[in-house]
Amino acid sequence: MSILPKILKELIDDLELLPGVGPRSAARIAYYLLRAPKTISLSLATNLADLKEKIKICKKCFNYTDSEICTVCSDPTRDANVILIVEEPLDVIAFERVGEFSGVYHVLGGVISPVNGIGPEEIRIDELIKRAKNNKIKEIIIATNPNLEGESTALYIKKEIEKLEKNIRITRLARGLPTGADLEYADEVTLQKALEGRSEF
Repeated sequence: MSILPKILKELIDDLELLPGVGPRSAARIAYYLLRAPKTISLSLATNLADLKEKIKICKKCFNYTDSEICTVCSDPTRDANVILIVEEPLDVIAFERVGEFSGVYHVLGGVISPVNGIGPEEIRIDELIKRAKNNKIKEIIIATNPNLEGESTALYIKKEIEKLEKNIRITRLARGLPTGADLEYADEVTLQKALEGRSEF
């Protein structure tokens, strides 16, 4: 039998479901919220409720947004002819922190992984090909993670873009990133060097 009040125990159990949050961290967060001003809990509850209701997928790049088109895609100062392909929305945040990239993004929503039953149809490769076919794209930068699935996805994308027979430069991030690392954990300098040192793919 738990000595915790039911609501507190359920909150701790829910927090434990979050990535990177273990039992102790979950308990610390729950007890912090108990002691913190009520406004913090209310703000958190409102934002969590709004998360599913108000956040949608950008119709152009498939990043998260609160409007039809995200702020990057709707920014007239961005070069829409240079597309940086990433696996997940968190990767967009990593590159935007660097502040060196002035093009637009394409979020795949995952990688090809036959072991997990994920083929090219399950991620947004078809949408990328349509973008490349219907626009005057000058360069596609493939920024999938430097692991087995990321490399396989990059090779597949390269072949599909080459089939279009358009004069599109295809580049891959330079090896400033260690093999097996996730982009979201890379520091700004590493990402900047990787962007600057990208090469033909």
